[in-house]
Amino acid sequence: MAKTKKPQADTGADTGFAAPAAMMTMISANPVLAKAWMDMMSESARFMTERLRTDMETQKAFMACKTPAELVEVQAEFLTTAMEQYSDEAARMLDMTMKASQDIAEDLKSGHSRGYDDVPV
Repeated sequence: MAKTKKPQADTGADTGFAAPAAMMTMISANPVLAKAWMDMMSESARFMTERLRTDMETQKAFMACKTPAELVEVQAEFLTTAMEQYSDEAARMLDMTMKASQDIAEDLKSGHSRGYDDVPV
């Protein structure tokens, strides 16, 4: 007997990516969280694209090397650049996470709680 696949959460987008149902519920219930999530995913995609471009340029530079000294120079430059880019990206993502946390906390404080005088007696 064939086993059936476990159904995945429908994200509403045909991306091939199924997010956990709890995450989708949180995102749909809190637009500030949804915006922060989309901003971070956009930044991740931007960074990955830039790194892939840099990797391809480095491959071309490797192929153009005529001496082992040139190869070591290209490799050292590649590693230095990669370390700087990853460090900058980690700082950028940390800033985005901190800002998102502050925005979400601020959103939760504004107009979502009940006052003591609105409880029916």
